[in-house]
Amino acid sequence: MSGGAAPSRAPLADRVALVTGVSRRVGIGMAVARRLAGLGAVLFVTSWTAHDREQPWGADPGGVDAVLDQLRPLADRVEHLEADFLDPQAPDRVMAAAVAAFGQVDLLVCNNARSSEGGLERLTAAELDASFAVNTRAVLLLVKAFVAQHDGRPGGRVVLFTSGQHLGPMSNELAYAASKGALAEVTASLADAVADRGITVNAVNPGPTDTGYVGPELREQVARMFPAGRWGEPDDAARLVGWLCTDDALWVTGQVINSEGGFRRFR
Repeated sequence: MSGGAAPSRAPLADRVALVTGVSRRVGIGMAVARRLAGLGAVLFVTSWTAHDREQPWGADPGGVDAVLDQLRPLADRVEHLEADFLDPQAPDRVMAAAVAAFGQVDLLVCNNARSSEGGLERLTAAELDASFAVNTRAVLLLVKAFVAQHDGRPGGRVVLFTSGQHLGPMSNELAYAASKGALAEVTASLADAVADRGITVNAVNPGPTDTGYVGPELREQVARMFPAGRWGEPDDAARLVGWLCTDDALWVTGQVINSEGGFRRFR
């Protein structure tokens, strides 16, 4: 037997991660995908650039190809699919594509989101339906499809993304807050539903995170509300997601975890 320490095994080696909402290099989804790849996972990622193009911040200047070009050197394999989660068939189609590509999915990170601004006076039935379709319905159906293909092997993980609506008002984002709030409320129930399958389910609230959508005035104003004097960065949330996906977090399930750096929202 040769001397010296044995090489350490990557915590997520041999595990397949499906991460939704990976469409911009500055986004949380991208940071999560990078983090999981660094831990040894192979990646199946989704994007929906049409939604980004409709937002003030716009789509990634390099397109989804630039996103994938950054990810491919980090993982042994990366597959991608554009998916519009307004389509009720999209969750099943995404999961089927990931299983066809890799044979299994071990880690599901639901980062897809529809942004929706507007207070009570601008609230419409159409926007409520769209927000719940993308932010709530699609996530629940993705979890259902994930569990259906999971055979009970160790390491089953589901991570959802909620927002800070359970900690303070978001009166200018009512449709978004309602649809994301539903995920916070259902996390414990989902965790219980799949506990006997050896799967954990947790939700992350990343707090205000600078993903390129804020102007200088708002950036400075909100930064003063953090003890660190800065906004959250995408990798702040990604570090937590990465930990939740490893065996170090196997005893944590049904939790909504606030990763906000001490954000003083009422100051």
